[in-house]
Formats: sequence, C-alpha cells, structure tokens
Amino acid sequence: MDHTLPGSLKKMKSADNVCRFCKTPLHHVFVDLGVSPLANSYLKEEQLRKMEPHYPLCVYVCDRCYLVQLPEVQSPEEIFSDYAYFSSYSESWLRHARDYTGLMVDRFGFDSRSQVIEIASNDGYLLQYFKEKGVPVLGIEPAKNVAKAAQEAGIPTIVKFFGTETARELAAQGTHADLLLGNNVLAHVPDINDFVAGMKIVLKPRGVITMEFPHLMRLIDENQFDTIYHEHYSYLSLLSVEKVFASHGLTLFDVDELPTHGGSLRIYARHAEDESRPVDRKIHDLRKKEASAGLASLDSYQSFNEKVKETKRKVLTFMIEAKRSGKSIAAYGAPAKGNTLLTYCGIRTDFIDFTVDRSPHKQDHYLPGTHIPIYHPDRITDAKPDYLIILPWNLKEEIMDQMSSIREWGGKFVVFIPEVRIL
Repeated sequence: MDHTLPGSLKKMKSADNVCRFCKTPLHHVFVDLGVSPLANSYLKEEQLRKMEPHYPLCVYVCDRCYLVQLPEVQSPEEIFSDYAYFSSYSESWLRHARDYTGLMVDRFGFDSRSQVIEIASNDGYLLQYFKEKGVPVLGIEPAKNVAKAAQEAGIPTIVKFFGTETARELAAQGTHADLLLGNNVLAHVPDINDFVAGMKIVLKPRGVITMEFPHLMRLIDENQFDTIYHEHYSYLSLLSVEKVFASHGLTLFDVDELPTHGGSLRIYARHAEDESRPVDRKIHDLRKKEASAGLASLDSYQSFNEKVKETKRKVLTFMIEAKRSGKSIAAYGAPAKGNTLLTYCGIRTDFIDFTVDRSPHKQDHYLPGTHIPIYHPDRITDAKPDYLIILPWNLKEEIMDQMSSIREWGGKFVVFIPEVRIL
C-alpha cells in the first residue's frame, strides 16, 4: 500500500499539528517515509504472528523557526522505558566519550569539587571516564534496564525523564551541575521547551552545558534520511537550537562540528547572564554556513523528499540485480536507522537473509517491520555472503575492520547512505 499523500494533500489542515517550540501551525512536509514500527521495538519469535503497530513517519518543517520535527505519535514512556540500545557496544563511541572527557577536564578544569550530570546517560559509558578522573558524576536515564547496567558498574544513576520537574527536584536537594551534558538526547524530547528550561534550573551560575546531536545540514547534504525515526522528534540546526536556548535564558558560546553519527554538532551553552565566556567566532561562522546552505529558506527543505525517493529506487535496483545474479546478501548491525531504511524500501528476507549484531540484547530477535532475524556476528563466517550491507554506515570503518575476513571468500561490503556504494 502506498502511504504517501498526493501533493495537494501535503498541507496539514489540523490546527493541532503545531511546532513543538514556537507553536506555529505546521504546513510544510520535509520528508514523508510512509508508516513504520517503532525503530527499536525488536521482536521475539512468538511476536511475529501478532499485530505490529505502525505509525506515520512524516516530518515537517516550521516556516517560522525552521525547526524540522516529527509530530509525537508515541509517548517517550512507550519508547524509552525499556530500551535496546546500549552505548558500550561501540568501540568508536567509547573512544569518543573518553576523548570528550579529557577535553572537558583540560578546558574547564573540572575536578573532585565539580559536579558532572549527564542527561540520558545510558549504561554509564561516558560517566565512567569522569569517575576515573575523580570527578563526581550523576546519570539521569529513563530506561530502567539500561540504568541498571550503569548502577551495577558503580555509576550513580537516577531513573527519570529529564525536564523542569526533575530539575527542580535536583535543585531542591542542592544538586547543581558544573557540567551538564547530553549526547544524542536533545532530538529525543517531544517537549523541547520543558527540557531546555530544566537545564537552566539545574545549571550552576558559571556552569557549562554541552549537547551533541546530528546536524540537520549534514542530514540534508548527505541524504541521511534513515536517521529519521519515531524517537527522534526533532532534527536540529544551529539556527533552530540557538532560538530555543535563547528563549530560556541560555546562550550558545561555542560549537564543534564532529564526524560522529554522520556529522554532528556539539554546542556549548551558558546562562545568558554569565558573561565570563564570550561567544566564539565559530558560532558566527556556522550561522553563515547554514544560511549559505539554505537553512533559512523553505525551498531548501522542500526539495529533500524527492531526493529520498530516488535513493529508494537505487537501493531496490541494486538489491534486485544482486538477487537475480544469484548473490547472497546479509547485513551487519541492527540499528534504528537500518530499520527506517529497510521498512521504507520494503526490504525483507526476500532480499536480506539475516543481520548480525554484537549486542546480546538484540541477538535472537527480529527486526521490527521487516522481521529479518538477528544473529551473533559469527554467523557471517558460517554463511559467507557475497554482500554484507553495513546498516550503521556511520561506523563503517570500525565494522569493516572487525569483519575484514569476508574478503577471504570474495565478500564485499555495501552501504546505502549517502548513496549505494560497494566498498
């Protein structure tokens, strides 16, 4: 069934569909990926014959503040309370966390007298490095199963969603942050105003906030539509984030462009009234770069939808030709982004025999929507596929190194983003 809407219907008429930041009615489609299950809702075998909920995956852009966003179709409690993603299973992400810790300690001088608080701290993958340096840490993590892993590793962690309520509870206990950080969480909150207002409450007068998130400009430039799924409520640029933070009394004073997740931003924020940290030139330069890329013009957003459709056609052409040539195909990884891509393209076990993942929390399950089985990476050596599709393309170097043995039987790596490439 074609779930896309005719062009004449692509303007939403419901006044309820409003921007989560500025409350302007949303009329303009950024990209429509049809309907999809929740990207991290991995299935057990007994669930395969049961009804599987699918939800619209249609993203809009606000014509007032240019916040790109997915309307909330499922609550954060449903998505995050029991979570399948554990950060510690990516070696490159652990290196990133360790490097970040060293950078923060060197730049801002955090020590045993400081308090570091991480929002969406996952399994303690990052806070462990601050703890090793003797810096007091506190994690805030809504997923009970993931928080338990952090607690068992000796990382103090409270099981809560973050917002003004949690921030006031911490402040009432005398807990405030010298460093308040969140990696890949800002895009995950449906009430972005409540979330940012909470950061203002819990930050010390001279404290620093850092937030990392995939950069919308890179998503558009490099066709990263697979990073769109229901737990990503917002798709962020400096242009939009600066407006959100400023409205809650927070000023962005620096920014780093990072290679992680296909291209991310790390923003640095402070209280607006704290003038001890001047606004760095990099903020001004990135504003200009985003403006030059068209992020302050509606036309640049509205051309993305057709680009995504063409990518789908090229992916299916490759898969059809490979199967008709008698090639066997497996995949590496069970990331949320892979589930978006496979569901949108309609790729099931008629094309991909199975996928593998290092996380035991995903092994012996099935991908949502497509029902492709997930095995231990050893399965690749047993099956010897002709092609290995790397679904977490942002980790392709790490994966190609881990699975280099496929070259022994002539196997080849393939990525689909930004375009179909045999590596």
